[in-house]
Amino acid sequence: MEEGKRQKQVASLLQEELNDIFRRLNLTMLDGGMVSISSVKITPDLLEARIYISLFQVKNQETVMKKIDSKAWEIKKHLAEKVKHQLRRIPILQFYLDDTLDHVFKMEELFKQINNPQAPKGE
Repeated sequence: MEEGKRQKQVASLLQEELNDIFRRLNLTMLDGGMVSISSVKITPDLLEARIYISLFQVKNQETVMKKIDSKAWEIKKHLAEKVKHQLRRIPILQFYLDDTLDHVFKMEELFKQINNPQAPKGE
């Protein structure tokens, strides 16, 4: 099912505000790596938001996701202050790990191995 116009508007607003909140709460640099919000998807009834977190060069991804989950209430409180005049209800925030960067790096490595004929092939 395709996202509606209002869903896209609200998702964009939430992503912008959440990026600002993450900066203010010092959640952009955790565990020696960079944390960013790659996308926000919102349900058609605007009551649930899925926030996809991208982690770059983070040593322990599970620890970072637990830390973000533990701060979910504080993040939602700050978000409510920012968007209370634009939304009737603040959506439930659910954080998910966005692993597309990992897939990109794996694909690049595979292409390098294919294009480099001198590399030893695994048996």
